[in-house]
Order: sequence, then structure tokens, then C-alpha cells
Amino acid sequence: MFPVDFLRSIPFESIGVAVFALSGALMAARKGMDPFGFALLATLTGVGGGTIRDLLIGTRPVFWVGDPTDVLVCLIVAELVFALGPKRVAMMEGGRQGRVLLWADALGLALFAVSGTGKALAAGVPALSAVALGTTTATFGGIIRDIFAGTTPLVLRQEIYVTAAALGASVMVALQAMGLDPFLSAALGFAAAFSLRALALLRGWSLPAFPRRD
Repeated sequence: MFPVDFLRSIPFESIGVAVFALSGALMAARKGMDPFGFALLATLTGVGGGTIRDLLIGTRPVFWVGDPTDVLVCLIVAELVFALGPKRVAMMEGGRQGRVLLWADALGLALFAVSGTGKALAAGVPALSAVALGTTTATFGGIIRDIFAGTTPLVLRQEIYVTAAALGASVMVALQAMGLDPFLSAALGFAAAFSLRALALLRGWSLPAFPRRD
């Protein structure tokens, strides 16, 4: 079983919440939302995937209900981004393509793939289920963000997105089954997920699509 103490000592999930909240706030900036919209989108993005994971595992209470620190982090990140103003946010994003948003999302994806898989293993679920739950944790925050922002989710754009999360979760589970140190298995799982997503962003990799029949 994955050691629960390890999850407490290495705050993968807390860092992931902050990074995903940043991506939610940046999306709110691109959509011209008010402070409440910033807070809502950042919070939904930051805790959405972990909430679904905890509900599927049956964790009581859900992680942010028992300790609202992560929600507070989301709210702080949201209002800090709003306070920067349009010009500074545009400069931070690096232009109209919003590359910072994509990279923040990639980092959050890899962090949540690791934390979600670790929590699933700590709950004693089978290896394949742990991979599925890690992937869910990593991707559903971004899906919720894009839906609420009125944008086509990344998972529907031929992006190598879910694949990267699943790879990171699979690497972590496989290495853990081989008896590798929990920190190393998590670190290598993170590296696998982030590297694949990064290469997809840098080189324009995408999955093949079925021909449209409109």
C-alpha cells in the first residue's frame, strides 16, 4: 500500500491546486470575467479533479471540505491575478496564444496525476483503478474550467492531454509495484507526464482524429 505519510510530507496536491487555480484565473482573464468569475473558475479548476477522485474513492470528507486551505489558496491566486490588471496578465501570458496558461495547465496535470494516483493507492484500490483515478484527478479540473469558460476542453482538441496524465499515473503505479521508493516512483511519474505534455506543446504533437462527416 502507498504510504499516506508520504503524501503529507510532499505536498504534490497542494502545489497542483495552486497551479491549476492559476490556469483557471488566467482563463477568467482571457474571458474578461469579474472578481467573482475569477474566484469561481480558479476554485473549480483547482479542486475539481480531486473532488471527483475523492467521491469515487468514497473519501469522507472530500479533501477541501475537511481542510478548506486549498479553497483559500484558489481564492488568493484568483484575486492576485485579477489585481495584476489586463496589461500585466497579457505580458505574463506571453501574447494572445496564452502560453503561460498552457504551461501552468501542464504542470498541474503532472502534479495531479501523481497526487491522485498516490491517494488512490493509499486507499487500497487496485493498480488499474489507481491509474484511472490519477488520470481523472489530473484532467477533470481542466475540463471543468474549459466548460465553464465556454471553451472546447483540451481533451476534445486532439491534444496529448489525457494520454500524458495516464502515462504518469501508469509509470508511478508500475514503479511502486516493483518496490521502488515512493518518492522516486512519484517523481518519475511526474517527469513522464510533464515531459510528454511538454513535448506535445513544443512540437505540436497531437493524436490522430477520425475523419469528420459533416
